[in-house]
Amino acid sequence: MENTQENPTSQNPTTPEDAAREAAVAGADQSPQPAAENAATGAEAALAEAQAKIVELQESFLRAKAETENVRRRAQEDVAKAHKFAIESFAEHLLPVVDSLEAATTHESDDIAKVREGVELTLRQLTGALEKGRVVAINPVGEKFDPHRHQAISMVPADQEANTVVSVLQKGYTIADRVLRPALVTVAQPK
Repeated sequence: MENTQENPTSQNPTTPEDAAREAAVAGADQSPQPAAENAATGAEAALAEAQAKIVELQESFLRAKAETENVRRRAQEDVAKAHKFAIESFAEHLLPVVDSLEAATTHESDDIAKVREGVELTLRQLTGALEKGRVVAINPVGEKFDPHRHQAISMVPADQEANTVVSVLQKGYTIADRVLRPALVTVAQPK
């Protein structure tokens, strides 16, 4: 009789061919399974990495969107403040003129020379304040007539060149090289 001992943990093959066959079957059973598990584990890791990247990009997008909204809001506030307080500097230059005029109204003097001197000083203050505010008078006597800066009231015969300004009836003003009010002028007629 054959003496076969059964091992509870494994079976001993009886022939070498059986052993090779069992090894091939065992290898065939084990080989694809770890490769499939590795592929599944790799895919899950890649998916988790992609989802983490999506979350990171979404957070980055939201931060950038919020920052853009803050910059836009601050810019709107700055523009609103600039419009609201644009005249502040100019008004500061005019306050001494107001003070001088108020002082003149409270001053009681019969001396017309002193009153005239006070008015002239106040006019100089006002002219200085306008110049600081970049408001400059246009006084074009003798200049060539410019319809963009001058408004002709009439043409008069004169000894000077035709189409030049003979006299200024009302000064014009520019603010930062832009005409605020054209000068009212008379122009020399062509001969």
